Amino acid sequence: MKLILKIVGGLFALLLIAALAVGSWYLYKKQPVRSGTLPLDHLSAKVTVRYDERGVPHIEAANQTDMYRALGYVHAQDRLFQMEMVRRLAKGELAEILGPKLLDTDKLFRTLGIRARAKAMAAAMDMSTPANKALLAYLDGVNQYQDHNRSPVEFDILGIPHTPFTPEDTVAVSGYLAYSFAAAFRTEPAMTFIRDKLGADYLRVFDIDWHPEGVLAPTTALKDNDWKGLNRIAQVSQEAMDLASIPLMEGSNAWAISGKRTVSGKPLLAGDPHIAFSTPSVWYEAHLSAPDFELYGHFQALSPAALLGHNMDFGWSLTMFQNDDMDLIAEKVNPDNAQQVWHNNQWVNLETRTETITVKGAAPVQLTLRHSPHGPIINDAFKDSLGDTPIAMWWAYLETENPILQAFYELNRADTRDKAREAVSKIHAPGLNIMWANAKGDIGWWAAAKLPQRPVGVNPTFILDAAKGEAEKPGFYAFTFNPQEENPARGYIMSANHQPKPSSGVPVPGYYNLADRAQRLDSVLSNPKIRWDTQAAQALQLDTSNGYGLRVLKDLMPVLQSVVTDPNDKAFLEPLTKWDGNYTTDSIAPTLFTQLMYELAKSAMEDEMGEVQFKNLLKTRALDFALPLLVADANSPWWDNKNTKAVESRFETVRIAWVNTLKHLQGLYGTSLLDWRWGAAHTLTHNHPLGRQKPLDWLFNVGPFPVPGGRETPNNLSNAIGPAPWAVSYGPSTRRVIDFADASQSVGINPVGQSGVRFDKHYADQAERYAAGAYVPQHLDEDDVKAHTESTLTLKPGR
Repeated sequence: MKLILKIVGGLFALLLIAALAVGSWYLYKKQPVRSGTLPLDHLSAKVTVRYDERGVPHIEAANQTDMYRALGYVHAQDRLFQMEMVRRLAKGELAEILGPKLLDTDKLFRTLGIRARAKAMAAAMDMSTPANKALLAYLDGVNQYQDHNRSPVEFDILGIPHTPFTPEDTVAVSGYLAYSFAAAFRTEPAMTFIRDKLGADYLRVFDIDWHPEGVLAPTTALKDNDWKGLNRIAQVSQEAMDLASIPLMEGSNAWAISGKRTVSGKPLLAGDPHIAFSTPSVWYEAHLSAPDFELYGHFQALSPAALLGHNMDFGWSLTMFQNDDMDLIAEKVNPDNAQQVWHNNQWVNLETRTETITVKGAAPVQLTLRHSPHGPIINDAFKDSLGDTPIAMWWAYLETENPILQAFYELNRADTRDKAREAVSKIHAPGLNIMWANAKGDIGWWAAAKLPQRPVGVNPTFILDAAKGEAEKPGFYAFTFNPQEENPARGYIMSANHQPKPSSGVPVPGYYNLADRAQRLDSVLSNPKIRWDTQAAQALQLDTSNGYGLRVLKDLMPVLQSVVTDPNDKAFLEPLTKWDGNYTTDSIAPTLFTQLMYELAKSAMEDEMGEVQFKNLLKTRALDFALPLLVADANSPWWDNKNTKAVESRFETVRIAWVNTLKHLQGLYGTSLLDWRWGAAHTLTHNHPLGRQKPLDWLFNVGPFPVPGGRETPNNLSNAIGPAPWAVSYGPSTRRVIDFADASQSVGINPVGQSGVRFDKHYADQAERYAAGAYVPQHLDEDDVKAHTESTLTLKPGR
């Protein structure tokens, strides 16, 4: 019997070893190849790709066409699954591989019209231009990798078929980039609901001027069923990013300092675009060189032009402009013909198109989508939850030429202010702030966007009334009217998603971030005693303070001190009384403050707005603006709970919020304040699309890491307003600092790693350093590249 058991045990061990061997071989064949020689069709000469210690490819080619073809190849071997996911999200094709749970997301993106717009734009592209030749070469490299190599693990798990990548995909992804800045879906329904359902007194705390002429007339006033539908669209808009784990563009910091303010005497450029965290991260770093071109760039999936970049002569960063380039419009319907709406003093027919969504494990879904003169009818995709009012979406991305590839192709080569300004003028949507500097001493900032002309008195923060002519756009302002600045006398330019003050006087409505982060940056940058160098710029990027908390507590603390009378509770209040507004990992006050802000908003506002609208409001920046004004106004109608017979005061509602704050935090962390540290409650996890399905989370996700910073601090490791614990949702997608005294000594960091291939050594090799606030070199000088080359891949012509 013992012999039999030994034999069985031995056989089981052999089977286990064999399985492990097969599994190891399977994963080994999925890994990127970074050394040796590989054939690549259509090259005119060999291309050398040297990989440094972080897996960044340094590509050296005999000409730019070969350079871009090689970039496509190496980008694909590190990020093919990311490329696949982002094109499917933009084109509304996720349900085909992820099943019915992504159907609403696909419906939304089909309705937005990105797929149809991309198809039309790609068909009209002149493929003989240098920018489009670069695109074709790049996509050829991507497709050659896909055609001749094993699929990533994710392709096998999800059963994703190989489909060639096309210029249409690249254009569609640029549409997703434009959409990801649009706060309209979350904000405009909420603000219109407050205006029309609750009234001016409730709207006042959001710091929005009251415009009686903007109220919808009875003929097109939104009904309860309409609000349900708009709520659903707002939810799906957010779920689109949450479910697919595709990075969402959120904010950013950037500044350029002239040589008269720096230690080196040359301009210094710093930038950290704020983007939703994911695995892999959004940027792919690559150093490109050909005899007539050199750039260290940060590239987005399916684009050959770097969106961030520098060389020895110039460089640029970007922030999100946050201008409002998307309007929601309530159409007036012909009572005798539901397929007609009122436009230019007459009834006009709605256009229709039909699209089919393939759904994994289910029957295909056919959509009939309508289009008014103002844009697509966005609620057609959710008919089961909507009322009768068609809501159209006017969007600059659908209404402009938007040659964004050409713009960034030129910006990659813009070594003078004039060239940079001209390149930036070609960015129509999304709105971007471009911060630029060169080694000759120039600095510049341009707010890039096609700014629409709107009728006088129209506030696009609300859903517009088509019947009143509020939705009409006479045209666009010329680029010269955009906010911009070049070589200012003060010696620096800064952008932090705040409301700009254009010298032209042209109004620029938008969904701007709180002023507190910009004010913090400006207060430091304007200090004449500071002589700027790389270390000083790093310290400012990692700054974890702002004035928001102290601004709120100035009016809230006297109320809290009258509310909190129990000696034990006073001990819990003490950290707030001593807080300096800094969000360090070992601080207790940020935990208390952040939970209290959620409880205060919930106690004051959920009863009037309802659960769904309140959840949508939590995801807007409008609430950040409202809370300081709310706590300062003892007579605000928000303090009363409509669900009770009594009339609650500010005192009573603050008391409820404080009690709920302590109850929630004690339930999570116990009664010892020492366990309420910010780093314990505020963590960063880089989520992979497959990591939302247990147990795949432990395999693909990276983290969690305790991190400092917070909502609208310079180190903007931001969390949504909500109950503890707080998962950091977005923050610096890279931190870069370039001193043009010697741009080869620039530094940066990737939040996770260069590679999107699981078990590759560069999958997450920068994650801990990023969380700790570290920086790493970005090798540009030839001697540095040689010294840090860990492997060399040679791509040769032909197969």
